[in-house]
Amino acid sequence: MARSTTTYRCTECGWSTVKWVGRCAECQQWGTVVEVGEPTGIAKRVQVVAVTTAARPITQVETSETGHSPTGITEFDRVLGGGIVPGAAVLLSGEPGVGKSTLLLEVAARVARSGRRVLYVSAEESVAQVRLRAGRTDALHDELFLAAETDLGTILGQVDAVNPGLLIVDSVQTVSSASSDGLAGQPGQVREVAAALIRLAKERNVPVLLVGHVTKDGTIAGPRLLEHLVDVVCQFEGDRQTALRFIRALKNRFGPTDEVGCFEMTGDGIAEVPDPSVLFRSNSTTPVSGTCVTIALEGRRALPVEIQALVVKSSSPQPRRVVNGVDPARVAMIVAVLQKRGRVPGLSEHDIYVSTVGGVRLVEPAADLAIALAIASATTDTIISHNIAAFGEISLAGEVRAVTAARQRTSEAARLGYRTVFDSEIGSVHGAVARMRLSSAPVTPIRPDVDIRF
Repeated sequence: MARSTTTYRCTECGWSTVKWVGRCAECQQWGTVVEVGEPTGIAKRVQVVAVTTAARPITQVETSETGHSPTGITEFDRVLGGGIVPGAAVLLSGEPGVGKSTLLLEVAARVARSGRRVLYVSAEESVAQVRLRAGRTDALHDELFLAAETDLGTILGQVDAVNPGLLIVDSVQTVSSASSDGLAGQPGQVREVAAALIRLAKERNVPVLLVGHVTKDGTIAGPRLLEHLVDVVCQFEGDRQTALRFIRALKNRFGPTDEVGCFEMTGDGIAEVPDPSVLFRSNSTTPVSGTCVTIALEGRRALPVEIQALVVKSSSPQPRRVVNGVDPARVAMIVAVLQKRGRVPGLSEHDIYVSTVGGVRLVEPAADLAIALAIASATTDTIISHNIAAFGEISLAGEVRAVTAARQRTSEAARLGYRTVFDSEIGSVHGAVARMRLSSAPVTPIRPDVDIRF
């Protein structure tokens, strides 16, 4: 007969051990090793169950095209691939205070205005608190039902009573189930609650929006199984110092994962930004040296971003390199290439400050050329024409390399009125710096043998 021994298993990866440890030796996660009763020895043969529906060839399976139901928020629908699919489970994660609840409350109000009943379950706030925020953001409608529950069974009872066309649970880490041991938020509880809500979505063909917490590292809290169970995983991100918010899809079974939605937090709630081209450029009409515009790519959307640089004489033995919105290691490399390959002397004796406008963060190497031109412009006090946009990756050899979606970036620059584009066709950093200096005044075209020195 099979005997039962006490073992401990990791809820994240399945690693098992004979004694309890605080950290899993396989996936290095803390607090995921729990006690389980694992039967050992010779197990009984699995009983065969007769199936009621036999498997059929895939070519004989009938399909019914299920369309997306728009939420009424264009930027959110763009990320979802056109809207919410009936029966889909969507997980929305983000840092505390970024605006997840505000966005979903606006989604609930828009869907309710379209004629579909919505049940908004808040496990973190009371009904009065949600009502107060809804009144401030004008998200009131008779088809929007509110409930403040933390028990899974009670939430399922609310679904039976209301019969909604959309269910929103805020958040999945604060809901607990009586059929699972442990406190709310523990891996076992999160798995049980998520599985029950996803099963509800599939059985009743009702879309479910779940709010998920994030860890200090920015990843979704709880077991990674949660991300595999849901159909769509969205990340809501933004800097607390600015009102700009981005939402992107990390996983989407019904649409693309390279779309980005842009929002702005206002006093009246959250507002869509269909054309964010003016958010990342300064409004100054007076020409200033040390500024250059690049065309960044966020998902499928090309955005103009202004990069500003300031170069001043250093008073300390070690000049400072202060950056904001760009990679410090990348800026240090560009400064070295400028001094060696671009023939811009004296950078090692100056303090260099580089920043982006609007608080946006650039992580792609396509911004290298614009950063280099902004630093060179600030060093020589040369004003770059407002009609110039630059994008390109800079190598250690001083070469300007091509980047992805160059045609889309060029088209966006032309649409915004930039008549001259510096890209990989300019060849080298030295040529770009020379062309930048000559473009500040109407002069003859540059010759390849010209050596520009400052």
